[in-house]
Amino acid sequence: MPRTSERGGPQTRARIREVANRLFLERGYDAVTVAEVAREAGVSSVTVFNHFPRKEDLFLDRTSDAVDFLRSAVRDRATGVDVLESLRTESVRLFDARHPLSGVDERSAPFFRTVAESPALVARAREISSELQRILAEELERDPSFDDDAPLLAALFLAGYSSVMVSTATRLLAGGPYAAVVKDHRIRLDRLFDTLRNGIRR
Repeated sequence: MPRTSERGGPQTRARIREVANRLFLERGYDAVTVAEVAREAGVSSVTVFNHFPRKEDLFLDRTSDAVDFLRSAVRDRATGVDVLESLRTESVRLFDARHPLSGVDERSAPFFRTVAESPALVARAREISSELQRILAEELERDPSFDDDAPLLAALFLAGYSSVMVSTATRLLAGGPYAAVVKDHRIRLDRLFDTLRNGIRR
């Protein structure tokens, strides 16, 4: 295959990601090499690593979106809206849009299956979650209107959100009907924020 321009910037990155995701979903993450991705995308392996420092990031490429989501929920909320309510509003917005970060995108099941079948992707996903927790805690600590325990809220929110997503992934992978799984996902999302606000009912 003739090589495309390797100076394509965002276009080159998008092409590499598209090719990588297709190959990973077709053959499994561990069965595909970076060299194969590069060859299929018409670029060099060096170019792939220029855009994606780690192979895992070719598939788990929503970290920057997640960081933007967290920072926006803290920094861009309206006056008088507390952080928890802002996180809830933004989480529901992702859900309503069926954004990949919501866990209810119609392509979520193949994505979850590919991650679950690869120890490397599972480990990287955990690293990303830990990094997001740190970033959220730092944002809260810098916010002059937030006077609670920033690391604790960050940990509880990320763990709770991940739990909702994992439950949804498990049901989708088991063949659960999409509409019913999505409906329950929203219920659990609301329950998460009610619990963060009011505590667990006894």
